[in-house]
Amino acid sequence: MITALVGLALVAALLLSVFLYGQSRQDPYTRSSLDLQGDQERGSKLFLINCAGCHGIAGQGLVGPNLHGVSRRKGDSALIQQVVSGRTPPMPKFQPDPQAMADLLAHLHTLQ
Repeated sequence: MITALVGLALVAALLLSVFLYGQSRQDPYTRSSLDLQGDQERGSKLFLINCAGCHGIAGQGLVGPNLHGVSRRKGDSALIQQVVSGRTPPMPKFQPDPQAMADLLAHLHTLQ
Protein backbone atom coordinates (compact mmCIF):
# COMPACT_ATOMS: atom_id res chain seq x y z
CA MET A 1 0.00 0.00 0.00
CA ILE A 2 2.74 2.46 0.98
CA THR A 3 4.78 1.54 -2.10
CA ALA A 4 1.78 2.25 -4.32
CA LEU A 5 1.25 5.66 -2.69
CA VAL A 6 4.92 6.56 -3.04
CA GLY A 7 4.83 5.49 -6.69
CA LEU A 8 1.71 7.55 -7.32
CA ALA A 9 3.29 10.58 -5.65
CA LEU A 10 6.41 10.22 -7.80
CA VAL A 11 4.37 9.97 -10.99
CA ALA A 12 2.32 13.02 -9.99
CA ALA A 13 5.51 14.99 -9.23
CA LEU A 14 7.01 13.99 -12.58
CA LEU A 15 3.88 15.00 -14.48
CA LEU A 16 3.76 18.33 -12.66
CA SER A 17 7.43 18.96 -13.47
CA VAL A 18 6.89 18.20 -17.15
CA PHE A 19 3.83 20.45 -17.24
CA LEU A 20 5.64 23.36 -15.55
CA TYR A 21 8.65 22.96 -17.84
CA GLY A 22 6.37 22.98 -20.86
CA GLN A 23 4.60 26.08 -19.61
CA SER A 24 7.85 27.98 -19.17
CA ARG A 25 9.06 26.91 -22.64
CA GLN A 26 5.79 28.09 -24.16
CA ASP A 27 5.99 31.50 -22.50
CA PRO A 28 6.76 33.99 -25.31
CA TYR A 29 9.19 35.97 -23.14
CA THR A 30 11.14 32.86 -22.13
CA ARG A 31 11.16 31.55 -25.68
CA SER A 32 12.36 34.93 -27.02
CA SER A 33 15.13 35.10 -24.43
CA LEU A 34 16.29 31.55 -25.16
CA ASP A 35 16.32 32.16 -28.91
CA LEU A 36 18.83 35.02 -28.59
CA GLN A 37 22.60 34.82 -28.29
CA GLY A 38 23.65 36.35 -24.98
CA ASP A 39 26.69 38.58 -24.51
CA GLN A 40 28.52 37.75 -21.27
CA GLU A 41 30.11 41.20 -20.95
CA ARG A 42 26.77 42.99 -21.17
CA GLY A 43 25.29 40.37 -18.83
CA SER A 44 28.04 41.05 -16.31
CA LYS A 45 27.22 44.77 -16.31
CA LEU A 46 23.52 44.00 -15.92
CA PHE A 47 24.33 41.65 -13.03
CA LEU A 48 26.44 44.31 -11.27
CA ILE A 49 23.66 46.88 -11.53
CA ASN A 50 20.67 44.68 -10.67
CA CYS A 51 21.85 41.56 -8.84
CA ALA A 52 25.20 42.11 -7.10
CA GLY A 53 23.65 44.03 -4.20
CA CYS A 54 22.11 40.79 -2.93
CA HIS A 55 24.15 38.07 -4.64
CA GLY A 56 27.58 39.71 -4.34
CA ILE A 57 29.83 41.16 -7.03
CA ALA A 58 31.16 37.70 -7.90
CA GLY A 59 27.84 35.93 -7.26
CA GLN A 60 29.23 34.54 -4.00
CA GLY A 61 26.02 35.24 -2.09
CA LEU A 62 25.14 37.87 0.48
CA VAL A 63 21.46 38.37 1.27
CA GLY A 64 20.67 36.27 -1.80
CA PRO A 65 22.13 32.80 -2.35
CA ASN A 66 25.50 31.95 -3.84
CA LEU A 67 25.07 31.69 -7.61
CA HIS A 68 28.28 29.79 -8.39
CA GLY A 69 27.30 26.83 -10.54
CA VAL A 70 23.65 27.91 -10.69
CA SER A 71 23.46 27.11 -14.41
CA ARG A 72 24.43 23.51 -13.62
CA ARG A 73 21.71 23.24 -10.97
CA LYS A 74 18.91 24.92 -12.93
CA GLY A 75 18.08 25.03 -16.60
CA ASP A 76 17.87 28.30 -18.50
CA SER A 77 14.05 28.29 -18.50
CA ALA A 78 14.00 27.84 -14.73
CA LEU A 79 16.55 30.63 -14.27
CA ILE A 80 14.47 32.98 -16.39
CA GLN A 81 11.32 32.13 -14.43
CA GLN A 82 13.17 32.67 -11.14
CA VAL A 83 14.39 36.12 -12.20
CA VAL A 84 11.08 37.21 -13.70
CA SER A 85 8.85 35.95 -10.89
CA GLY A 86 11.03 36.71 -7.90
CA ARG A 87 9.56 33.50 -6.43
CA THR A 88 11.84 33.44 -3.43
CA PRO A 89 11.49 36.52 -1.25
CA PRO A 90 13.14 38.94 -0.83
CA MET A 91 14.09 38.68 -4.52
CA PRO A 92 12.12 41.28 -6.48
CA LYS A 93 10.47 40.59 -9.80
CA PHE A 94 12.72 41.70 -12.65
CA GLN A 95 11.94 41.43 -16.35
CA PRO A 96 14.55 43.00 -18.61
CA ASP A 97 14.02 42.88 -22.36
CA PRO A 98 14.68 39.44 -23.90
CA GLN A 99 18.17 40.39 -25.15
CA ALA A 100 19.19 41.62 -21.70
CA MET A 101 17.88 38.37 -20.19
CA ALA A 102 19.93 36.37 -22.71
CA ASP A 103 22.96 38.47 -21.73
CA LEU A 104 22.31 37.84 -18.03
CA LEU A 105 22.03 34.08 -18.69
CA ALA A 106 25.37 34.19 -20.52
CA HIS A 107 26.91 35.78 -17.44
CA LEU A 108 25.28 33.30 -15.06
CA HIS A 109 26.85 30.49 -17.10
CA THR A 110 30.30 31.88 -16.24
CA LEU A 111 29.76 31.80 -12.47
CA GLN A 112 31.65 28.76 -11.31
